[in-house]
Amino acid sequence: MLANSASDTEEQWRVYAQARLSRDSRFDGRFFVAVKSTGIFCRPICPAKLPLEKNVEYFEHATQALHHGYRPCLRCRPDSAPSSFAWQGVTTTVKRGISLLSHIPSQPVSHVAERLGISERYLNKLLQSGLGLSAKQYQSLHRVLFAKQLLQQTEMTVDDVALSAGYGSSRQLQRAVQQYCKTTPSALRKSVKGNAPTVTLRLAYLPPYNWPQVRDFLKMRAIEGVEAVSDNSYQRYIRVKGEVGRIKAIHNAHANGFDIELRLPSLDGLHSIIEKIKGVLDLHADPQLIKASLHGAGLPLALIDEGIRLPGTWDVFESGCRAIVGQQVSVKAAIGQASLLAKQLHSPIGTATCPGFAFPSPQQVASSDVSFLRMPNARKQALISFASLFAQQPSGTTPEDDAIMAIKGVGQWTLDYIKMRGEKDPDVYLAGDLIVKKMAAKYPVSAEKAAPWRSYLTLQLWELSKR
Repeated sequence: MLANSASDTEEQWRVYAQARLSRDSRFDGRFFVAVKSTGIFCRPICPAKLPLEKNVEYFEHATQALHHGYRPCLRCRPDSAPSSFAWQGVTTTVKRGISLLSHIPSQPVSHVAERLGISERYLNKLLQSGLGLSAKQYQSLHRVLFAKQLLQQTEMTVDDVALSAGYGSSRQLQRAVQQYCKTTPSALRKSVKGNAPTVTLRLAYLPPYNWPQVRDFLKMRAIEGVEAVSDNSYQRYIRVKGEVGRIKAIHNAHANGFDIELRLPSLDGLHSIIEKIKGVLDLHADPQLIKASLHGAGLPLALIDEGIRLPGTWDVFESGCRAIVGQQVSVKAAIGQASLLAKQLHSPIGTATCPGFAFPSPQQVASSDVSFLRMPNARKQALISFASLFAQQPSGTTPEDDAIMAIKGVGQWTLDYIKMRGEKDPDVYLAGDLIVKKMAAKYPVSAEKAAPWRSYLTLQLWELSKR
């Protein structure tokens, strides 16, 4: 939705104008400023000379500015702005649709509509109403912005950028960059040193960001050999086409983001890997909306952690394994079992540059009797059944909730944990969790009033239990 459409209030215009004039970093990623006289659009924190208010218009999405003929600023790089799924004026279906349409390689629009349970025509109608774009247009614009980010922030070759951004050739990439950015891929480069073994880029977030809370949460739950957490970084090993890759995210508070280092055996699926990093670090969250929702649920402002984030797991399968081995035991005991699972079942595919190992695949767990785990046999069987269910799924898909719940030994708490951390669902309240029950009794809250951010209410109650 355009920020300057007829449905917007005068108050919203005033807020955008003040944020632009003050270069307030809290609004970075919430809207974009397009300058009519230059044809360029920027982030509100852009250090360039401020244009007159009469010469600007506002957009809530970079894709909208591109669609209206503006080209991205080469100084503030609007493609690198933090993004939040808490967009105004759009429905939950549109938010889910945009998330699915953001996948690279692009999924057919008909498949996205089918996953949403609506027709392709209705999906396009919703997107036109919410964003002013068709599904295909959104996919094209999102893809060129991702390519621009890789061109400007990494040393990948143009051919590799084209492949990673879902283009069939570098020529297709050149046409897209020329059409939307009014320049060429080579002109966007700082320097090109060939296909470097390490890809580096920066991922931004909306401040404030409570890194100590995220760091401690991840450190307590780090799987030995797979993950490592230091004072300022998170690192883990992942499987890429049967080989081990390494990701490292270094917190950069000054830049309101993370400096990412990727050492990968293949660049296939690079966009998916970057999106998973964002999910693990919860970079899409809008801290101001979350804080307001927690306060609205009944928590005093003094009890709400500023910039709280909900760290995710690498994928849904891993979150399910963590949940099953963690049933009715402490976090420390659960991570001990998860670490044992990873150590015993990992494939010997580590290298000198990536000496760790990735979390085992569904096929590896399903084909093992997991007799080495120290937990009841019923729970071991639940783990094997869970892995078998995932092993039977087409690549990249998640079983239906009913299929997961049909597994003996998997209850509502386990499913909710999977959805909260694995699927990154922001609106899951673990009402059956013992700690949540205890803290909700101590600090009476109305969980329904925290919607659609009830996952953060769950997390905040966990955090309060430590005080």
